[in-house]
Amino acid sequence: MAAPITVPLFDLNYGPEETEAALRVLQSKWLTQGDETTAFEKEFAEYLGVNHAVAITNCTAALHLACLAAGAGPGDEVITSALTFAASANAIRYTGATPIFADVKSFDDWTLDPDDIERKITPRTKAILVVHYAGFGCDMERIQAIAQKNKLKIIEDCAHSVGASRGPKKLGSEGDFSCFSFFSNKNLSTGEGGMICTNDAEAAAQIRLWRSHGMTHSTLDRHRGHAYTYDVVTLGYNYRIDEIRSALGRAQLGKLDVANARRRELAALYKELFAGFDGLQIPFCGAEFCVPTSDPNYHIFPVLLGNGIDRPSLMAALRERGIQSSVHYRPVHTFSAFREAYPGVSLPLTEQIGLRVLTLPIYPAMSDEQVRVVVENLEDIKDCKDAKDK
Repeated sequence: MAAPITVPLFDLNYGPEETEAALRVLQSKWLTQGDETTAFEKEFAEYLGVNHAVAITNCTAALHLACLAAGAGPGDEVITSALTFAASANAIRYTGATPIFADVKSFDDWTLDPDDIERKITPRTKAILVVHYAGFGCDMERIQAIAQKNKLKIIEDCAHSVGASRGPKKLGSEGDFSCFSFFSNKNLSTGEGGMICTNDAEAAAQIRLWRSHGMTHSTLDRHRGHAYTYDVVTLGYNYRIDEIRSALGRAQLGKLDVANARRRELAALYKELFAGFDGLQIPFCGAEFCVPTSDPNYHIFPVLLGNGIDRPSLMAALRERGIQSSVHYRPVHTFSAFREAYPGVSLPLTEQIGLRVLTLPIYPAMSDEQVRVVVENLEDIKDCKDAKDK
């Protein structure tokens, strides 16, 4: 029998602030999208340094609306990463457009390779959907130059990167649209929920219409007597967020910078303890990620295992010792639904990383001792016979 989990992969950074936020909504007796959501959007936009933030039911919905706002539709192509959750590519497909997968830069930098982006551009390309993997920023300067040259929109998939920066600006503040996830395991968590941000006022207004069935007035407007009827002016969706999640988001936003700082401390300890450790490589350690103005948020802590290590056996052995681990990610283009729809995709670096990546626990409440437990057990297990290829 496996040992009880003593080091989980992640844990919620929740306390009295979240309890008070949820109670505040319950006591208001207004549960659907309303004043808490409006306040959350305003506070998030100010935090990120953008003009508009629109709260959405989840990041997948945000990505869908961003693709629509970027003009993607049947016959178009959107270039993206395959080293991501399937939602990044699914959102492109929702519009009828085709995801075109580009490879990552290297075994050290797992973000999109600008050179491969350029190689994948065709007359049908409408946008570039970048993924800030693990809270490390893509090379936005080069990607912006490519987009400007080819008249393409940029969508930032910031599901991993809330509160992170590369250079002086926060991730999510440089593209035409940026999309954030507030899923349970994210740095800012509301269980479900997301945000789409932009500096384009016209696009933000369109996104607000799409979010709620294309209706000109909300339920709250009618409840307060500000409107007695409404029109439906465009094809819309039910992508609204509720007040409890918005209130939780406001509480979490207030704690985000401190929580991310603790993640950086834990990541630094991991790196210190892994120094001289045979059999794995820690990505994102190059000079470009160590400049003073760059602050990744370490949403996850991935390592690249050596070719001689059997990952399933290693993960099972860690689980037997009460330590959770995971894989971020199996490349999207290797899933059945994508292999059948888009055969022949070859991404050598992404595919190697997908076979060898192992995600280790990291979360703000994790102790230094728990980090040591993970490293010590990993070093012990990786040298065992059952953790090697037969």
